[in-house]
Amino acid sequence: MSDTATVTPYVLGYARVSTTHQSLDQQTDALTEAGVPADRIYSDKLTGSTMSRPGLAALLAAAREGDVIVVAGIDRLGRSAAEVMSTIKDLLEKGIIIKSLREGVDSSTAVGRAVFGVMASMAELELELGRERRAAAREARAERGLPTGRPAALDDGKVATLRRMHAAGEPTGVLAETFGISRRTVQRLVRGD
Repeated sequence: MSDTATVTPYVLGYARVSTTHQSLDQQTDALTEAGVPADRIYSDKLTGSTMSRPGLAALLAAAREGDVIVVAGIDRLGRSAAEVMSTIKDLLEKGIIIKSLREGVDSSTAVGRAVFGVMASMAELELELGRERRAAAREARAERGLPTGRPAALDDGKVATLRRMHAAGEPTGVLAETFGISRRTVQRLVRGD
């Protein structure tokens, strides 16, 4: 037996959705079909603006040089182009191979690394163009005297009813369900924000 043990690279998978209401099934099915063992698929369901990604953190802690991380799409590696690029950069620096099923690219090749770079640049461009479009739309609405923010969750009459019910001791959870809004919105409306 040799003194030097050969370490076999693992094939790992990562799936992410942006809300708890979305399902990971489609991504995990694609990953298992691509050869990722089900017990090596890490996942995250993100909510709000949280940057916490425990599944990705666990994946990065488990991955070693030479391992392959498979994702359904490159955008699953982050919520913004900057996050995606940062994650890709970290993985490549650690000698970890990235394979994206949707785009059909593999960072183990020079062409794959170049494609990852171009895709990230295009994603950044799309984000910037989206910001410009939204800013132009807000400006056009403001010039017409139209509201530029999100519409109110409830009209004034419903807010008054909600406040009366809250003052009468109705729990926040019940109010949220009754009015079809989040607990946070109930609390904000009760405070008068």
